[in-house]
Amino acid sequence: MNNESAKTGCLTLISTPIGNLSDLSERSIEYLRTADCIACEDTRVTGKLLSKLKIEKSGPLVSYREENEKHMATELADRVAGGERIALVADAGMPAISDPGFRLVRECQKRGLPITCAPGATAATTALALSGLPTDGFLFTGFLPPKAAARKRFFEKYQDFEYTIIIYESCHRISKFLNDVIEVLGEGRCISVARELTKLHESIHSGPADVVRDKILKASQKGEFVVCIAKKGYEL
Repeated sequence: MNNESAKTGCLTLISTPIGNLSDLSERSIEYLRTADCIACEDTRVTGKLLSKLKIEKSGPLVSYREENEKHMATELADRVAGGERIALVADAGMPAISDPGFRLVRECQKRGLPITCAPGATAATTALALSGLPTDGFLFTGFLPPKAAARKRFFEKYQDFEYTIIIYESCHRISKFLNDVIEVLGEGRCISVARELTKLHESIHSGPADVVRDKILKASQKGEFVVCIAKKGYEL
C-alpha cells in the first residue's frame, strides 16, 4: 500500500429512503454511482433500490449484516486503507443507527481512515418531529426485547425519565407493546405512534395511550412502527 492510495480511500455512510424514494439526495446518488463497493444489509433490497432509481453503480454489492459484521468490518476497512471508496447503506434509513455499521466505523476510526456521511431520512427523528411531543431531549432505544416481561422492566426503569423516549416496534408486536405501555405507565400517558413514515399510508396518532391504542387497533397494522413516549405529566 502506498501513501497516495491511502489518501483516496474513504468510507461513506449513506442514508437510504425509509419510504419515499425521492428522499435520496443527489449527493447520495453520486456516492452510490462512484463507489468502488457498496456494502449493504441485503444485496437484493439495495439492488432493487438502485434499479428503481436508475442508479448505475460502478462497484459491486457486498453483504454487510449482523451475522458477518465483525469479519466484514476488518475486510472493508482493509479495502478503505487500500484506497477504495466504500459506501455503506442499510435497507432503510441511516446505517449504524439500529442497523449494522458501528463496527466498521469503529475500525476505520481506529486506523485513522477517512469517514464521511451523506445524511438523510431516519425514522426515529422523523417520528419525533411529527409527534407533537417534547423534542428538547430524547432517548432512542431501537427495538426492545420481544418478551413482555423485559419490555415491562424497561418501562418501569424509565417511567420517570425526563425526556421523550423513542422506540421501534414491528407490526407483529405493536398491540402487545401498547398494552404493556398502558399496564406500566398508565392509560393517560401521552404517546405518539407513527406508521409507514413518508409512504402513501403514513399515519401519526398522538394523545393518551389508551386512545392511541384504540386507533391503532382499528386501522391496518402492516409496516414498521415508531413509538414516542412523553415524560410523565405531559399533555398535548
